[in-house]
Amino acid sequence: MLQPPGFAQHSLTTSLGTLVYYAAEHPISGNPAAANRPLLVFLHGFGGGSSAYEWSQVYPAFVPEYQVIAPDLLGWGRSEHLNRFYEIADYLTSLTEFLEQIGGSGATVIASSLTAALIVCIAVARPELFKALILVAPSGLADFGQPYNSWLSQVVSFPVIDRIIYSTAIATSAGIRSFLEQRQFARANRVSQEMVDAYLASAQQPNAEYSALSFVRGNLCFDLAEHIPQLRTPTAILWGKEAQFTRAELGQRFLDLNPQAIQRLHLLEDVGLTPQLELPAVTIGVLRQILRELR
Repeated sequence: MLQPPGFAQHSLTTSLGTLVYYAAEHPISGNPAAANRPLLVFLHGFGGGSSAYEWSQVYPAFVPEYQVIAPDLLGWGRSEHLNRFYEIADYLTSLTEFLEQIGGSGATVIASSLTAALIVCIAVARPELFKALILVAPSGLADFGQPYNSWLSQVVSFPVIDRIIYSTAIATSAGIRSFLEQRQFARANRVSQEMVDAYLASAQQPNAEYSALSFVRGNLCFDLAEHIPQLRTPTAILWGKEAQFTRAELGQRFLDLNPQAIQRLHLLEDVGLTPQLELPAVTIGVLRQILRELR
C-alpha cells in the first residue's frame, strides 16, 4: 500500500465506515489553486490485496491539470474493514457518500473492473455526481445473463475452509504473485516485487478476508448489461486485449447497448486486465487522449 511521493493520506466518514484516500492537496481545505482544477477520481478494482496502489503509477501524472483523488474502497487497503461479508449495497452506498462529500459539482471517475460496473449503477441513479466516466474492463461478472461460477467460489462458500484458503493461498506472497501474473497481466515478467508487496500489505490487514472472500464467492456479482442502456453520462471504455478474466469482446457488447453514452471503446495491445499497472506510461497517454475527447 505504497503512496507516491507528494501525496498525503486523508480520510472521510461514510455511514458504513471511514474511507482513506490519497490526494496531492486536500480537496476540502480550500486550496485556491486546487479548487479551480476539475476533479479526477481513480477507483481500484477487486481482488486479493487490491487498493489505490493499483493506480499509483498513473494518477500522479494528472496532478498539474486536475484535483486528483484515489481512495481505498471499503474493506480494502487502509480503509475501514467491516467484520462481516459484503453486499453490493455496501459499495453502492459507501461510494455514493464518498462522491457526495468530495465531488461538489461532479467528478470525472476512472474505475476498473467490478468497481467500474458499480460506478455505472451509481451514475444511472445519481448522474449529477459525474461529469464523465472512463471504465477499464468494466464487468458485473454475471453480464448478459451469464452466471458467475467457478470451482473456487464453491469451495470458499464453506465456513472455516474459506479462511484457510484465504490465509494459505490468497494472502501470501506466492498467491499474490500468481494472481497478478496469471489473471491480471499479459506478461508475467512485468510483475515487480513492489507490486507483490503492496498487494500483500493490503491483503493482510485485519478483516481483509471478508471483502476478498465476498468477491471470490460471487456475492458482489450482477448483470451490468441491465444498467448500461440507462446510462447518460459521457463514457469511454478501455480494455486490454489480453485480459483473461473478462474478455475484450464484452466491451463491444456494452458499447452496442448504448452508443449515445459510450462514446469510445479503446483496445490496448499486449496488455491484460490492469493496464494501469502493467503499462502505466501507455495508460497515461491513452487516458489523456480520452479525457480530451470527453471534454
